[in-house]
Amino acid sequence: MKKLIPYGLIVVGSFIYSVGLNAFISANQLAEGGFVGISLVLYYKLHILTGLSYFVFNIPVLYLGWRFFGREFIAKTFVGVVAVSLFTVLTVGFAQHVGDRLLAALYGGVICGAGLGLIFRSGGTTGGVDILARIARHYFGYSMGRLLFSSDVVVIAIVALILGKEVAMYSLVALFVSSRVIDYVIEGVSSSHAAMVISEKNAAIADRIHNDLGRGTTFLRGRGGYTGSDKDVLYCVVSRDEIVRLQKAVALEDEDAFVVVHEVHDVLGEGFSR
Repeated sequence: MKKLIPYGLIVVGSFIYSVGLNAFISANQLAEGGFVGISLVLYYKLHILTGLSYFVFNIPVLYLGWRFFGREFIAKTFVGVVAVSLFTVLTVGFAQHVGDRLLAALYGGVICGAGLGLIFRSGGTTGGVDILARIARHYFGYSMGRLLFSSDVVVIAIVALILGKEVAMYSLVALFVSSRVIDYVIEGVSSSHAAMVISEKNAAIADRIHNDLGRGTTFLRGRGGYTGSDKDVLYCVVSRDEIVRLQKAVALEDEDAFVVVHEVHDVLGEGFSR
């Protein structure tokens, strides 16, 4: 039963993505990157259903993915492609003509990003250029991120030539917003912080953190780049509301301590998520 949950989430994410695509992107003559962007251009100019052309474009790509990566990899991608294709056809009636393309780009980007993030978080993809980029990375060592970005640039350039510069610029806004929402869905909104403390009194600082915050600490071995001397680096992860208490605990033992604090995502283990 647990194995089916990711597939269910991929279907839900596909529905959300399709709603965003039809309700705001397509309804206001905007575009996307990748195969969806090409399908939207065909829909605007030739009135070919976006979901239909998108599915046809993905058939050879799904075959390549199956040949290169096997059945297990392609299963979730196949579900994502079929679900997006189907829901894109079924949700055409969700169109919202807001009259402001910037507003449509923002809302479309948020909703599409939420759907895609759920798909990616469940281990699926929406096929298309993503599979081609994985093949290029696996066999030729090309950067997947650069290939995906390059494909989006090419599609947006085509959009600019066919639909105009204004549509292309608003579409870039939607793509940017979508990418940020995808990151939030996959990584989560950070609620934890990690601190690295360099001090001559790390043992005393660690004791105070244990007693005052109830958090564990770890000593890492380090070497000063200037002095060349070996020293311990204290590492500790705390929740967002504990970071000020951590800083106070360090200051009480050593006001001259060097402290670096940064956000962390998906913290698993005792005291955090299981």
